[in-house]
Amino acid sequence: MEVLLIGCGRMGGALARGWRASHRVLAFDPMADALPDGVERIEALEALAPDDARVIVLAVKPQSFAHVAPALRPLAMDGALIVSIMAGVTLAGLEAALDTRRAIRAMPNTPAAIGRGITAAIAGPGTRAGDRDLARDLLRPAGDVVWAEAEAQMDAITALSGSGPAYFFRFAEALAAAGGKAGLSPDLAMRLARATFTGAAALAEADPAALDELRRQVTSPGGTTAAGLAVMDAGKAIDRLAADMLTAAAARSRELAH
Repeated sequence: MEVLLIGCGRMGGALARGWRASHRVLAFDPMADALPDGVERIEALEALAPDDARVIVLAVKPQSFAHVAPALRPLAMDGALIVSIMAGVTLAGLEAALDTRRAIRAMPNTPAAIGRGITAAIAGPGTRAGDRDLARDLLRPAGDVVWAEAEAQMDAITALSGSGPAYFFRFAEALAAAGGKAGLSPDLAMRLARATFTGAAALAEADPAALDELRRQVTSPGGTTAAGLAVMDAGKAIDRLAADMLTAAAARSRELAH
């Protein structure tokens, strides 16, 4: 199968490296100085003939899509499957820009760059039998793939898993800064915060227990962890903060769609 990748940045490049052993991979990205080994550079989309057996994967920034869409339109109109990982671009937006109904919208997150992400996807009404399986296999190099029940959920998915890694990084930054204020050197505080962050994530992946059970395993009644959690939970502060963060990010996702 031939895959045409539009945009070969960090995310697109990670996907391309996962495809090259089993598919012919073409990439169009005038801004990329180098492409992954085994990926063929396309200098002009107009040089390609339409092919409904081809899959076109859109991995450009949403604001760049309008510039490349006119050249892609003839390739999409012939029936090629479109798989988009652009944030905020709806199925309707894809269909209108490319004159196609055979489209799948997906939202991976940044750990996909090392194959440890999770991608949520939704298939458009014009997709064919087998398109979901094909898209899932193409997205698998990025990590796990789940399917949304409705496109309206994609804004919340973007806010939770798409933006989510930044929330955890920011919390680890804050934890390290607090360690510095408590008397640790900045280097030691950051090393402790990073190792605690990555170790806790690995434990959550390895242990099938629910997160609240993992939390209880660390929390001795009346101990140090309980004292810290009491501050986090006072007035449901952490729950309100998380809800406000997701609400703001989802609202921005809806704004980008328009």
